[in-house]
Amino acid sequence: MSEINHERFRLLVKICQLYYEDGLNQQEIAKRLGISRPHVSRMLTAARNEGIVRISINNPFSTEQELERAFIETFGIHDALIVDSAEAEGDKLYAQLGRTSAALMESVLKDGDIVGVMAGRTVASAAEEMDYFAREELQFVPLVGGWGPAGASWHASSNTMAFAGKLKSKYWIMHAPAVVANEATGRLLRQEPEIDKVLQLARRSRVAVVSIGEVGRQATMVTSGSFSAEDMTELRNSGAAANLCGSFLDGDGQEMLFPGRGRFIGLSAGELRGIPNVIAIAGGMSKVEAITAVLRGKWIDILVTDAATARAVMEFHHKH
Repeated sequence: MSEINHERFRLLVKICQLYYEDGLNQQEIAKRLGISRPHVSRMLTAARNEGIVRISINNPFSTEQELERAFIETFGIHDALIVDSAEAEGDKLYAQLGRTSAALMESVLKDGDIVGVMAGRTVASAAEEMDYFAREELQFVPLVGGWGPAGASWHASSNTMAFAGKLKSKYWIMHAPAVVANEATGRLLRQEPEIDKVLQLARRSRVAVVSIGEVGRQATMVTSGSFSAEDMTELRNSGAAANLCGSFLDGDGQEMLFPGRGRFIGLSAGELRGIPNVIAIAGGMSKVEAITAVLRGKWIDILVTDAATARAVMEFHHKH
């Protein structure tokens, strides 16, 4: 090693010790050594490249993060957050997914955002698990009307109010059911000024928080009384694999045209696609086919799910 390279090496080591061991920031090092801050930054990068510094991260989430990378590469989504769910099911699973989603939203939401909110128990759990954080002029708006006549804490408007309550923000309510008896009633309701105003605002959302619905007799829209089991069976037989807002998707994730689409009050999957950042929260074995369809159709940007479901989705995707 030449003398000049020897002294360069000595300086690299010194800068690394000051930065990593003594805790000085780059500006403090620059002032101490009489060099520029950008030069300090370049020296630290060179030290990593030359193996003087090796960074080791003690990562307890490595298994889940490998799954997350696989989801991003396989389905082309922006991100996936996969939680360990070894012994979680039912309410415990919802709570886990809710905590992860609440932390994600704290990072995602910005001042002035309009946030579209879907019905669903996982979405309700995200609101329940959320702690207050300061954002200016947030607005929360439901993406669909109410599922069924019975009151529930997971209706889209209820979820909207729950998020807004936690963050002390403005919210809107859609005074309409998600599914009405016939298309003529649907047209009339969508033309109502108050309902139209909420729908227009929902389309302007920068962030949407949605659930993913399975297609079967145990689907929430059936058990809530919004949709008949016979209609759901007919859709299933026609190839429907997932429900997303006011739309049904086939197994490849393509939006389906189906009789009675005009009965729905709320955004369609196509309209949801116009929202820049769509976060889906869904977990459990009953959701595997539906989640796969939504991912194949590239309808969402970020998925929050559990590890068992994630593995099942990858297996289903490669086999079907």
